Amino acid sequence: MSFDLSEFLTEGLISSVNNGLIPSDLATVYAGNYLVKSLITQAQVTQVSDAITAYKATQVSADQAQQQEVNRTSAPENTLK
Repeated sequence: MSFDLSEFLTEGLISSVNNGLIPSDLATVYAGNYLVKSLITQAQVTQVSDAITAYKATQVSADQAQQQEVNRTSAPENTLK
């Protein structure tokens, strides 16, 4: 059984961002540092970057849905008589 450090680092960064443990900007810095030290490949940096982009898109969608729900529930009723 072999241990793949590059996979461990890559998956760790991705899961840390997805679980809110580290900010995406910091994960990008870590990925760059790992790349410079040849601990991960450029393809893995791209994988981290793609995961961050997907995470941010999910967050934006969730924020928009939450705002729509707030707007819907706090809108005054039309009381035309």
